[in-house]
Amino acid sequence: MPVTSNAITRRAALAGLAASAAITPARAQANWPSQTVKIIVPYPAGGSTDVLARILAEELKQKLGHPFVIENRPGAGGNIGIAGLVTSAADGYTVGAATVGHFSINQYLYAKMQYDPEKDFIPVSMTWDLPNVFVVSSEHCPAKSIGEFVDWAKKRDKNSFGSPGVGTSPHLSAALFSKRTDINAVHVPFRGAAQTIPAILAGDVTYAIDNLASYISYIEAGNIRALAVTSEQRWPTLPNVPTMAEAGQKDFVVTSWAGWVVPKDTPRAIVDRLAAAQKEIAADAAIQKKFQVGGARVLASTPAEISAKAAKERPMWQEMVKVSGAQAQ
Repeated sequence: MPVTSNAITRRAALAGLAASAAITPARAQANWPSQTVKIIVPYPAGGSTDVLARILAEELKQKLGHPFVIENRPGAGGNIGIAGLVTSAADGYTVGAATVGHFSINQYLYAKMQYDPEKDFIPVSMTWDLPNVFVVSSEHCPAKSIGEFVDWAKKRDKNSFGSPGVGTSPHLSAALFSKRTDINAVHVPFRGAAQTIPAILAGDVTYAIDNLASYISYIEAGNIRALAVTSEQRWPTLPNVPTMAEAGQKDFVVTSWAGWVVPKDTPRAIVDRLAAAQKEIAADAAIQKKFQVGGARVLASTPAEISAKAAKERPMWQEMVKVSGAQAQ
């Protein structure tokens, strides 16, 4: 039976559509982003993760040509926000601002997790690292050093420490300090530093070992006193504040780090482009200074490097969770 010209035309059209369909996903990846990208911050507005993510969001907009907007989804030690991320479309238009808790802590803390940190998202790049800082109220605590604080706290009937949630690095740091110094202190979990700080200022909690980036402005204003930082070396903008080692607390180097993550099936081309943009941002001297003044250190890495860091730290955090006795539902 002879083939008509109409049949040939239809076949050619169908072949063209098939080729177009095959090309479209690759083209979409190459053109990413072509619209607004949402960044899920799994903590409340005003905390260190939120503040630093907003700085990077503006830089990503400048680098990649489309807005990166923040959506705060706090709760359950940051698990609610990341659980929302892993069920999002894997098209590059939803990015998560994950922290060390999501990578290396929460799986040892929560009896049930809505995501698997080793399987359900792709680590893209590290974004920042920051020490925790031991803080007290300038008005309600007379101690000027860690040694003075321990002596003062042991004479009190009630002590408490605040944190942005059960199992966070601030909680584990403060619990470890309490155990090592034999201070009787009760953990008071908040939803974020934006709630912890007023409680410290009011004297409702005795101390905190929380992210420096959240407290730096209050320390500089004199409302909150910094007794030590948990970094290996003194922080450049707080040269008079000793490290925990200098303050007599050995083996107390604890930093909070973070990274971009995307849903597990996100195309590699998009992952690599986001990682490359973060690398450019981290190399900018002006951004480096901005982060340092804010109490953090801007970083970048390959996807493989951030995955390796998460894996390396998991045994350490697992032990800290065990020591603290922390458990969460």
